[in-house]
Amino acid sequence: MLFILLACGVLLLLIIGVNVVQQQKERAEAERRTEVARQRAIIDETEGVLSNTGMFPCSSHLIMVLYQRIHEALTVAVEMSSAQPKADYQRRLFDVQAQIDGLRGTSNVPAIESFRLPDNDKQILAIVQTLKKLKAILRAEHNKGKVEPTVFAQEENRIDSLQLRINVDSMISRARAACYMKQYGSAKQMVTKALSTLHTIKAQTPNDPFIGRKVDEAKQLLDEIMGAQKTSSPDAPKTKKEGDDLDMLFQPKKKW
Repeated sequence: MLFILLACGVLLLLIIGVNVVQQQKERAEAERRTEVARQRAIIDETEGVLSNTGMFPCSSHLIMVLYQRIHEALTVAVEMSSAQPKADYQRRLFDVQAQIDGLRGTSNVPAIESFRLPDNDKQILAIVQTLKKLKAILRAEHNKGKVEPTVFAQEENRIDSLQLRINVDSMISRARAACYMKQYGSAKQMVTKALSTLHTIKAQTPNDPFIGRKVDEAKQLLDEIMGAQKTSSPDAPKTKKEGDDLDMLFQPKKKW
């Protein structure tokens, strides 16, 4: 009887041990899948940003940051994947490494002054979203110590400048629309804000021809708004109506 009880106890402990090991394996597998999914999200986001960098002046330093971020995520994905996914990640890792090797030692910093905002609203929105993501990625990589402070400061200033330019164009466009709708107060406020932003950019790049053109455009628009506002406003007190004159004519005459 004692032997049977001991056998049952051992069997029970064995079952519990097997369940614990199985749970640990399942937990490890779930964590592995979660981590691979996280790395895949990083790769997809970075590749999306990288594909849009041709829409605005982007330096080779910033392109290198993006490729290195993809390389790091692919390396982790290769280590944590198995079978066919692992082979796909290894192939992509090889391609990215070739891109990094090609960029290493180059220094291409295109002038921001060459940037022209496209007429297509969808393209403008894509640029705005890309710059926002790009700035977040740059800061994240800098915080991890993977971007030199001088490169970080230079690239962040370039992104800020591009965002300011887009903001100026947007404000001037909205001011024109407000003026067309005879909302002169709002139009004047937006043009004034655009001019203030332009002066901020001018302090950074005083020889930028974009600044001169946009300042002239904003001032001309402001003059148009002021003129339209003056025309739509009453210049003098209203003249007496004909009814008022008749009342004066037929009212009782004063006796002197």
